[in-house]
Amino acid sequence: MPAAEKSFGVDSVVDNICRLPPDLLKDACQHVLTYLQGQSSGVDSAEISHRFQRAGVPLDHEALQNIIRFLLLTFRSGGKSNLSADELLSKLEGGKWSKASLQVLHVLWSEHGACVHAQQEAQSVLSISQLVDVQWKLGMAVSSDTCRSLNSPYVSLLLRIAEPSGQISQKSFEMTIPQFQNFHKQFKEMAAIMETV
Repeated sequence: MPAAEKSFGVDSVVDNICRLPPDLLKDACQHVLTYLQGQSSGVDSAEISHRFQRAGVPLDHEALQNIIRFLLLTFRSGGKSNLSADELLSKLEGGKWSKASLQVLHVLWSEHGACVHAQQEAQSVLSISQLVDVQWKLGMAVSSDTCRSLNSPYVSLLLRIAEPSGQISQKSFEMTIPQFQNFHKQFKEMAAIMETV
């Protein structure tokens, strides 16, 4: 991608950030910082979007995702480099930042930068995904490659997983009843072992 196109994309995100009222920018930043400090399993863009809509800020899904990605990247790299608030803002210079937006970022990074740095250090040692939610339902197979006979019961699982990047993804799969019983047994064994730790 040519540098001109790349800078236009960043400029567009910065423009969108600067259009946000300071309280909404602060709220979005706090969601990102809470995740980066290890206090939540991911950044819930749906909740942020809902708050923006209630405040009357029209922002499409892609623009919101770009803002969240930009804040994640900025704060994560600031944490890895152990930047002070002044150093973080100097890295952002050159963009068309509003004074109010820079002030919000400065205040929040002054308060949370050290905690983000500590969490980034810990995550660099252990970077794995986290299971956020498990949903299941029982169904009846009408056709299948693994079931020998039709009309066999199966369990459909939907797992929500928080990736190390901060994005929450979903994985779904189906199991026969014996497979699900074995899966359940293994989870019970893991839970019993974890209680002893």
